[in-house]
Amino acid sequence: EVRLVESGGGLVQAGGSLRLSCATSGFTLVDDAIGWFRQVPGKEREGVSCINTSDGSTRYADSVKGRFTVSSDYDKKMVYLQMNSLKPEDTAVYYCAASFVCSWYEADFNPWGQGTQVTVSS
Repeated sequence: EVRLVESGGGLVQAGGSLRLSCATSGFTLVDDAIGWFRQVPGKEREGVSCINTSDGSTRYADSVKGRFTVSSDYDKKMVYLQMNSLKPEDTAVYYCAASFVCSWYEADFNPWGQGTQVTVSS
């Protein structure tokens, strides 16, 4: 069974840091793409970051470039999203999802994790 489970969300003050984890099951993390998306109630889900595990290439939304870093651990079958210099506008439910290659299109990703809440206070 393929499965993704996020963890690491919480409440943090603006300027603080959090590291989200995505535990993967049923993936090799050799030729997968793991994306991070976020969603605020009443708004569409948006792509935040993605990593192609085949070559380690990454991509970031402009809004998080220079502040967020995505990485993968082949041995632990984990993908991480390190979030620094957090802003109130980063508040959202964060999801990880799997695909064959990184893209910003939700339809390209399946399965999805259940999400983890990140709240940044001002």
